[in-house]
Amino acid sequence: MMLKPAQVWPYVLIPVTVIADQITKHMVLAEPRFNAQACLEDFRVCGTIELPGPINLSMLWNRGMSYGMLQSEGFMRWVLAGVMAAIALGFLYWLIRTQGGWLLRLALALVVGGAFGNLIDRVRFGAVVDFINAGDLYFPWVFNVADAAISVGAVLLFFDQFVLSGRKPAETGS
Repeated sequence: MMLKPAQVWPYVLIPVTVIADQITKHMVLAEPRFNAQACLEDFRVCGTIELPGPINLSMLWNRGMSYGMLQSEGFMRWVLAGVMAAIALGFLYWLIRTQGGWLLRLALALVVGGAFGNLIDRVRFGAVVDFINAGDLYFPWVFNVADAAISVGAVLLFFDQFVLSGRKPAETGS
């Protein structure tokens, strides 16, 4: 059985998202100005690098889910990792089973890739590496590539499920 590109690309996008996320996090962890490993136990920004424009790099450890929700440590870290894995696998199952169009597949692949990217950090460090600071744009959270993928995927999923699915073809009158 030959797979068509329309069937394969979402499964390629998942590892591409994970790899992009992990490469950027590796670059942040390797930056000596952040001293990230030394501040792993702290609940503060490890350091900031000012960039031209409204976005800066501010490394911090997020012990919660996306954008710092549900902070946890110790045993609860593993419970949160299990919940994150279950959610990621649920969305992956949905992707495998879906008969939906390209937008649904894109949304699900982004959510799954982002979830696995953050899950890797949770298992490795007990916290997720966050570093994109858009505070000058009045966005109060520091986030990462995985968070962005999850957020974009969630918006696309909402759009696909609630906006596009609500559109019905015009009825022909009798």
